Amino acid sequence: MDPVKPKRRYDSPRRREQAAATRRAILEAAQKLFEEQGYAATPMAAIAAEAGVALKTVYVVFETKSGVLRALWHLLLRGDEVDVPVGERAWYRAVIDEPDAARQLELNARNARAVKERAGRLLGVLRGAAPTEPDINDLWERVQRDFYDNQRVIVESLAAKQALRDGLDVDRATDILWTLNHPDLWQLLVLQRGWTPAEYERWFADTACTQLLRSA
Repeated sequence: MDPVKPKRRYDSPRRREQAAATRRAILEAAQKLFEEQGYAATPMAAIAAEAGVALKTVYVVFETKSGVLRALWHLLLRGDEVDVPVGERAWYRAVIDEPDAARQLELNARNARAVKERAGRLLGVLRGAAPTEPDINDLWERVQRDFYDNQRVIVESLAAKQALRDGLDVDRATDILWTLNHPDLWQLLVLQRGWTPAEYERWFADTACTQLLRSA
């Protein structure tokens, strides 16, 4: 008897494009509903209905509602779905590689504005859901750690240039830069007080230079 040939999994560029489009539609629907209604008040069925797909499809793609939120956060943080962490992104590396200290902080403020324009409202959703959702709390804690670690690398670069103010060590400087870049400040200044993103960016850059650098 001839050996039974294993079934080949059918795949094609068209099918991959359709899967990617479905995934993006679900994430866009989730973002709209999470930001309008909050995480707890948004059931998976509502996300499916908003995206125009079957409820089963949402579960197949993301498994859980927290999985939807996690995938959405990564998309908005990075700006695309390429699996490259922030630390290896060109826009972040440009800050680290910049030789001028003040320009580094200006580029950092530019990046902070870009990320928060994409994800600022979702960060509020994350923080609001964290106290009652263990999975989301883990994600929120990871977000804050990642923000801190990324700002520390920038501060270490400033310290290597001997650009930090006298008496300011890396730990304290990182605390200051992390605080200025914290999503809570974006929420307060832009979403509550009505600052424009450009005003936030300029304030962040100016304040960071004044607080951190020898010559602001």
